Amino acid sequence: MIIDEQHKFGVTQREKLVRKGRYPHLLVMTATPIPRTLGLTLYGDLDISVMDQLPAGRGRVKTFVRAEDKLPKVFEFIRGKLKEGRQAYVVYPRVEESDAGEIKAVTRERATLEKEFAPFQVGLLHGRLGPEEKERVMAAFRENRLQVLVATSIIEVGVDLPNATVMLIENAERFGLAQLHQLRGRVGRGAHESYCVLVADIKTVEARQRLKVLEQTTDGFRIAEEDLKLRGPGELLGQQQSGLPPFRFGELSRDGALIERARQLAKQILDNAEKS
Repeated sequence: MIIDEQHKFGVTQREKLVRKGRYPHLLVMTATPIPRTLGLTLYGDLDISVMDQLPAGRGRVKTFVRAEDKLPKVFEFIRGKLKEGRQAYVVYPRVEESDAGEIKAVTRERATLEKEFAPFQVGLLHGRLGPEEKERVMAAFRENRLQVLVATSIIEVGVDLPNATVMLIENAERFGLAQLHQLRGRVGRGAHESYCVLVADIKTVEARQRLKVLEQTTDGFRIAEEDLKLRGPGELLGQQQSGLPPFRFGELSRDGALIERARQLAKQILDNAEKS
């Protein structure tokens, strides 16, 4: 049983998939393990393999966190890249605006961006479009008939376009670390140097810490470890994927060596019990 992009599945969903077989071997894959999965690997319930190198021929991705008032400069930077022949993604958290109006939405912002980036062509992609319309938009973007793709997080996985080198994510504080890292992975897929700009209204220390991690590293495993520190491992014996467990297991981010030693000792005890 192979589950790719495992962070997109809940505990119960994964359990149902595994139960479809007769105790099959399980391989879960992701660019950024969720805290609960990372906790399970540290406790030895999951073996782990890490691929820490990019495929050959990939360019670097630089990440920047900017406040809302810096948007004009960000747009100017994107226009410069479009003039060089590159393409860009602009991601918003919602399809339509809420009553509060604090969170931007693709349907309204597209009109603004069409004026901002004219004469370059701007396309729209979100989950409420039909399959044929989605494919039509993606085909136009792949063929460079659209230079800017305004989208929700629907583009988080499965989009591979080497010519797209800029990812702008607005209301970035509304996204999780794993999701932001996955979105950033849509750029830097070719030889050109790429850029991810996170525009956020940072009101809490935790939000600042989360986004700072993305500025500092593109290592998905380190991002997952920071996510673990910030969100907690969840219920290792239950269904919660994050949060503090109901009793103390140990500080996963700090006590890794101790946990590993405890694992080895427990295995020795069990092995000895079986022999006797």
